Amino acid sequence: MSVVKSAPMTGTIVEILVKVGDGVKEDDEVIIHEAMKMENPIFAPSDGTVKEIKVKEKDSVEADQVLMILE
Repeated sequence: MSVVKSAPMTGTIVEILVKVGDGVKEDDEVIIHEAMKMENPIFAPSDGTVKEIKVKEKDSVEADQVLMILE
């Protein structure tokens, strides 16, 4: 089953903390997202493996844009 993690609001990707193939645990920080001059950590919603990262650092993202797919 794939879990899709999306952006909570319009902003910028500051840092990607994982790579494709990395294992993550529920609540691990996977991306740092900046919006309204605040850095917001994006957490893994469940245990899994990073299957695909759909953004790069410094990318502008829209609310609900898919950032990462976990399997």
